Amino acid sequence: MTLAERIVIAPRLSDRKTARSRIDGWLVELTPTQAKPVKALLADKPIIQRLLESLAESSSYLWDLASREPDRLLRLLQADPDQHLHALLSQNAQAVATCKDEVDAMRLLRRMKSEAALLIALADIGGAWPIMRAARALTDLADTAVDAAARFCLANAARAGRLVLKNTATPQVESGYIVLAMGKMGAFELNFSSDIDLIVLYNPAASVLPNSAEPSPLFVRMTQRLVKLLQERTVDGYVFRTDLRLRPDPASTAIAISTEAAISYYESVGQNWERAAMIKARACAGDIAAGEAMLNEIAPFVWRKYLDFAAVADVHAMKRQINAYRGHGEIAVEGHNIKLGRGGIREIEFLRRPNSSSLAAVILRCGIGTP
Repeated sequence: MTLAERIVIAPRLSDRKTARSRIDGWLVELTPTQAKPVKALLADKPIIQRLLESLAESSSYLWDLASREPDRLLRLLQADPDQHLHALLSQNAQAVATCKDEVDAMRLLRRMKSEAALLIALADIGGAWPIMRAARALTDLADTAVDAAARFCLANAARAGRLVLKNTATPQVESGYIVLAMGKMGAFELNFSSDIDLIVLYNPAASVLPNSAEPSPLFVRMTQRLVKLLQERTVDGYVFRTDLRLRPDPASTAIAISTEAAISYYESVGQNWERAAMIKARACAGDIAAGEAMLNEIAPFVWRKYLDFAAVADVHAMKRQINAYRGHGEIAVEGHNIKLGRGGIREIEFLRRPNSSSLAAVILRCGIGTP
């Protein structure tokens, strides 16, 4: 079933006349060859015209994606959305990973992001997908982009003689280079405005370095390149804003740290907020097996067997910090901070963890301790 056939709803317009004029102006600018199939589709499916009008009225980003390449828009509407997204991600992942030129890799990543974002938006806003399917699709896009970029960086380092990989066809396997997805990405809950939170680690025992080579400088440079591939703006835009600050002690550690240092940190001075953050962590790119092994190693830190009064007090302190933030005292329609305000995204994330009851939720709901 095509996406066009599955679109059943469109947002209500506040100024239909202006939105319609934007659509009409766009159609006039198209060549006859481009305009004919678009007009035929809109005549056959008025709901799609209303959906495009809502994009033209309310989202400059999505309207630019929809109007910039009418052939791409038609291709998406005439395809099965699930099948097309799967093919788009798999084909581009392989193309980026095997690319030898950084400029070409960045262009492919950004083109993949643009097409996937438009497809997901049309399926989401048009009612073809439920909200969590759209969130999962956005996360799959992020996973694909990060993994393809990591494979590109590993292969490039191997060609330059800085790494000795087990298999050049699958450079990530047994490389010891680990990328963990955190936050909404780790929980498969990305939205259109999300940045991605990553922790980058390397396993010195992976034996992929030439003799006497120092791992830290190499993997730090590789991570800098990874971030550049994902977030540097070019004529094609960017892929995802990337945040590496959830790593252990970010003020004093490099952007890529060894697994030994990370495990030692969590076992000795890891804090409750880091324990809560690691509940959502998952290996998303690079050496997945090594990443999963590392997460298993720190499982006793994340999932404490026993609670003490200090841990309970720390959870309450975290909640008080959320409550103390400006705008948290009341809920208002105008000017309410939906991320940091009362009942906002930050508070929801604090009280809810994927596939589990959070430590904070259990403590606060049961009334343990004094808030």
